[in-house]
Amino acid sequence: MSQARPPLLLLPGLLCDQAAWAATAALLPEFDCRVPAWGALDTIGAMAEHVLATTPEPRFALAGHSMGGRVALEVVRRAPQRVSHLALLDTGYQALPDGEAAEKERSGRAALLAHAREAGMRAMGQVWATGMVHPDQIGAPLFDAILDMIERSNPDQFAAQIHALLGRPEATAQLSDVHCPTLVLCGRQDTWSPLARHEIMAGLIPGAVLNVAEHSGHMSPMERPEAVAAAMRAWLSLPSTEGVTS
Repeated sequence: MSQARPPLLLLPGLLCDQAAWAATAALLPEFDCRVPAWGALDTIGAMAEHVLATTPEPRFALAGHSMGGRVALEVVRRAPQRVSHLALLDTGYQALPDGEAAEKERSGRAALLAHAREAGMRAMGQVWATGMVHPDQIGAPLFDAILDMIERSNPDQFAAQIHALLGRPEATAQLSDVHCPTLVLCGRQDTWSPLARHEIMAGLIPGAVLNVAEHSGHMSPMERPEAVAAAMRAWLSLPSTEGVTS
């Protein structure tokens, strides 16, 4: 009897679904790749609990992209013994800042949500997604695929996920307690979550491996699936620890 493929959970970001991970997952057929849906969940904690409650296996590998990376960190915080490997892609780890920066983020997200309600999700995506990819991808088939993905969501889901991001937990202190094999990956031209942030994050996680996807913006699993899959395969080949935090 053949052995079951090991589970690999691929957590999507804001307004993303299975399409965000499809090209990368197709290059990792030796793993049972699963992409959860966030539905109306409106906190990072609720999303983490959803991942834990819907994954029957006691242990699994976990990768999160963008908002999904924040959810992945929360999964590890809540149940470190269940995570054999952790990958954080084009993401962040800090809570909403104070003062003017917080107000700028709140108002920017509110404006996008208002545009989505007034003009539709695709029209909002035309504005928003332009900064999410390498400039060469704008107008390319990949860009249309991103707009299709955004259009599959709705303004209420967008509002719920904005609420989750504005209330995101502070995870800086947690990073030094992550003890499973960890990959930190970022697109070279990611302007939403820049490489410098990932360099700091990788430096705070014991033994973390930093990988840069060249010629890629924020959507690295879609923009450079071959490079992302290769980095993930090397990461998944690393021997797992018990996955506990101290």
